[in-house]
Amino acid sequence: MSDLKALYDAIVDGNAGKAKSVTQAALAENVDPQEILNKFMIPAMDEVGRRFETNEYFVPELLIAARAMKGCLELIKPRLTATGAKPIGKVAIGTVKGDLHDIGKNLVAAMLEGGGFEIIDLGVDVTADKFVAAVKDKGANIIALSALLTTTMPSMKTTIEGLKEAGVRTMVKVIIGGAPVTQKYADEIGADGYSDNASSAVALARKLVA
Repeated sequence: MSDLKALYDAIVDGNAGKAKSVTQAALAENVDPQEILNKFMIPAMDEVGRRFETNEYFVPELLIAARAMKGCLELIKPRLTATGAKPIGKVAIGTVKGDLHDIGKNLVAAMLEGGGFEIIDLGVDVTADKFVAAVKDKGANIIALSALLTTTMPSMKTTIEGLKEAGVRTMVKVIIGGAPVTQKYADEIGADGYSDNASSAVALARKLVA
C-alpha cells in the first residue's frame, strides 16, 4: 500500500519528483483520487500556506510546493473527472486590463487550485468582457482580480461595473489583490473581499463559497 503521508511531505517540501511517484503508485493501487486530494494534497498546501503566514516559508518555497502539487493534480484530474467529483468552486482569475504582471496572479491561482478550486486562468491584460464571459459561459462563481500598478487599479472598478451591466454581478463573488491594493480600495469599489497574499486568498475564497 502506498505511503500517502510521503505525498503530503513531498508537497510541503516541494519535492515534485517524489510527489508524482507516490501519486502514480497510489493510482496504480486504485486509491480513490478524491481521498488523495482531500486527505493529503489539500492539507499539504494548507500547511504550506500556514508556514508562509508565519514567515517559515517565503515566495520561492510557495512556488516549488505549488509546482509539486500541480504535477500530482495533473495525474489525478482525469480520475477525478471520471468519478464526477466536483471542485469546491470555480475561480476565473486574471491580471486586469493594462497590467502585464503575472507572478502574483500565478501564485494565487496555484494556491487556489491546491486548495480544491477549479481555475480558469484568463492571463494578463484582461478586459471586463472576458471576466463576464467566464461567468456566463464557464460558470465561474468567483472572480479574482490582480493589479500590480496603481495606474491599473481602476480597471478593477471597471470590471465590477462590467459585471453589473451584464447582469451577472449577483452570481459571483469578486476578490482583489496585488501590491498597491488595500481593503479600503476593495470596500470603495464594492469587491467582496481583499487578500494581501496567496495563502489568505484561499481562506477568503473558501469563506465566500461556503
